[in-house]
Amino acid sequence: MKYTISGDNLQIANIEILPNSQINAESGAMIYKSGNVNIEVESKGIKRAFKRILGGESLFLTRFSSVGGSGLVGVGGNVPGKIKVFKLKAGETLIAERGAYLCSDTSIDISVTLVKKIGAGLFGGEGILLQKLTGPGTVLLHAAGDLIEYNLESGQRLDVDTGHIVAFDPSITYDIRKVGSVKTMVFGGEGLFLAQMTGPGKVVLQSMTKNMLKPQVKSSSRGGAALGGILRGMAKK
Repeated sequence: MKYTISGDNLQIANIEILPNSQINAESGAMIYKSGNVNIEVESKGIKRAFKRILGGESLFLTRFSSVGGSGLVGVGGNVPGKIKVFKLKAGETLIAERGAYLCSDTSIDISVTLVKKIGAGLFGGEGILLQKLTGPGTVLLHAAGDLIEYNLESGQRLDVDTGHIVAFDPSITYDIRKVGSVKTMVFGGEGLFLAQMTGPGKVVLQSMTKNMLKPQVKSSSRGGAALGGILRGMAKK
């Protein structure tokens, strides 16, 4: 995938689609395209489509291909934030928060994975199902606000305010821990639990959460994503 990323806190990924190549993108992520780019709906099968709903995405992927030469597509997230690029080798896996997926090579396998510790899923801010992205290929994730990345050594622990996790290596142990004493939990303003990330592996965090920016979320009808937006909303209820 050939791409450039423009912008600061309202970033757009400008992707060049080479002849005889394709990319997948989250439904409704397209901002613009050149006239020689075709748009198709790619569900990857009913079973995988419903897995995508469980993973916080829309029912269908949008597939872009070019005709008569290279084409151009611009995609962006549904809240102000940054775009993070991951280049995965064959069999290499990345675990991502629900709704983080933006676009990828068609060779990327998009699935879901169950949080190993149910308590972490229920109280860790990310739910019991997370996105599982497997290479080979390039995948772009979108986060709210700014991004920061930590590479944790074996046994090194990072406690994160729930909802600020974007992605992490599958080698990371994901759990929860109480914020502190009962007094701290009630009056400290940090909620009841923190997400506990233990290395080895990489952890990517976002400075804001999508819930903080919810009033700015774009309409699900944009880019022909009405059906996907309605079904996604139903799945969250």
